[in-house]
Amino acid sequence: MNDMTVGQAGVSIDEVRAAHARIAPHIHRTPVIHSRLLDERAGCEVHFKCENLQKIGAFKARGALNAVLGLDDSTAALGVATHSSGNHGAALAMAAGVRDIPAHIVMPANAPAVKKAAVAAYGGHIIECEPTLQAREATLETVIAEHGSHVVHPYDDLRVIAGQGTTALELLEQLEAIDIIVIPVSGSELLNGMATALKALKPAVEVMAAEPAGADDAFRSFGLGYRVPQESPNTIADGLLTSLGERNYAIIRERVDTMVTVEDSTIIEAMKLQWTRLKTVVEPSGAVTFAALLEHPERFRGRRVACVISGGNVDLERLPW
Repeated sequence: MNDMTVGQAGVSIDEVRAAHARIAPHIHRTPVIHSRLLDERAGCEVHFKCENLQKIGAFKARGALNAVLGLDDSTAALGVATHSSGNHGAALAMAAGVRDIPAHIVMPANAPAVKKAAVAAYGGHIIECEPTLQAREATLETVIAEHGSHVVHPYDDLRVIAGQGTTALELLEQLEAIDIIVIPVSGSELLNGMATALKALKPAVEVMAAEPAGADDAFRSFGLGYRVPQESPNTIADGLLTSLGERNYAIIRERVDTMVTVEDSTIIEAMKLQWTRLKTVVEPSGAVTFAALLEHPERFRGRRVACVISGGNVDLERLPW
């Protein structure tokens, strides 16, 4: 699994299991929590997989660790690089620290200060750029040319996808009966990895993706039948701004059952309820799944639902309320 950025269209359940064996000593087995009050508010039984309590405060630790720990020594010696709005950058810096290699992280200048601070705290070298995908990719090319670093793409990398899929392996061990699982989507490596594991192990479980209405390229792509690029996203969910990955699009068309979008106002409502009722810090991107229950209650009424809280890295000086 040293070169999984090209070739196959997706990962297998065996690769997800191998990823879990590889990264298990370095991650938290995050809890699944439940609130009767939130059941009443949503009109269904809802359980939360708390990846906001994962190392670096997000599920991204899983994929980054699988990618970095799978590198051969000569490749790893040159370091790793990526572009990221925050969580993947911190995860890659953390994973690089496990192997004691350099990590170069290209970040948009307007990335939340808390996420820049996290990357720096894990020893990552931050290179700022303009807040566009084109600028991020161009700056990353410059970094690669200068350092020869191995790129660990935030979402279009099979090692990363396999690592993120380990979230589903744990969830299925923690909740025996689930009717529907709601997963946030952006680049969609979490959705791809989890859907792969879920359809292999529990094919009857409905896999739903949730996306901000202001960054709805995956929703439009899913409905139209061809990949639509993200253009001028506008949402408070800063971790869900990137375009749906090319590799991931084909897989989610095959393995994801449905998608919904949610308004920013509902994301804020979901965050407030999770902060006050679950007593856990959830970032806007992590609240998108519960927001789906609040905005589309008819889809969930009377069902047993699992929501993935993908992250909890929020800038306390820039709360969205």
